[in-house]
Amino acid sequence: MTRFAPILLLTVACAPADSDSAADACDSADATADCLTPKQDADYYAAQSSAYFDTMDYRVELDDWPPYAETVARWEWPPWLKLTAYTRDNIEATDTLLVLYPSIVDERDCRGFDTHPFGRCRVTFYYDDHGGQPCPIYEEFTFNDAGEITWIEAWSDLDGLRPMNPDTDPWADAIGEARLSARVPGLGTAEGRIDLESDAMARAAAADPDVADFVTRASDWTATWTQEYRETDIDQMWATGCGW
Repeated sequence: MTRFAPILLLTVACAPADSDSAADACDSADATADCLTPKQDADYYAAQSSAYFDTMDYRVELDDWPPYAETVARWEWPPWLKLTAYTRDNIEATDTLLVLYPSIVDERDCRGFDTHPFGRCRVTFYYDDHGGQPCPIYEEFTFNDAGEITWIEAWSDLDGLRPMNPDTDPWADAIGEARLSARVPGLGTAEGRIDLESDAMARAAAADPDVADFVTRASDWTATWTQEYRETDIDQMWATGCGW
């Protein structure tokens, strides 16, 4: 969920086109998140995904940050502002700003899965500044072999904005490459490290406009986020994204 838009004015598939097999790609820098298998149990992934929302609930006394990887990225699909943080330092810095825009996240259903994304949550935010109106979000968490969060991806949990049909696929098992985590190379390596300048990323960006958009934004995250914010009708964003 976009967490500081109102307060701050501040892959390709697992096998690339030139690979002989998916197995070859999964053993290379081209590997996308769907190449990985879980190294923790389902309860771990559910708990660490839920811990992310502790950073957004002002009633929770945070003892430690969620286990973010160094190059973790947060991507929030429209009407939210796409790349809303890139790298662990930036995500933790935005977490510290939440006191300026308090919310609670009482309603959480976080679960662990044996295929990526290993953590998936359906939650509802309530913001003090919005009179207690609910804002439902579907959010996914990609983890590396060390159990660190490498990628966070969010959608409004509303008709027309979800990536899935909640009646037939409530946990987005069938959406495949509708999720960007399935197209970003590097997320499927053991470390899950994103390398914006790798040959694998260049190939993915040339073939996929969403990956290209991510690379552009991540290459200068502060500037591109600020531009996105200034060009967005923020009141309309909240109204559309939360279904008000």
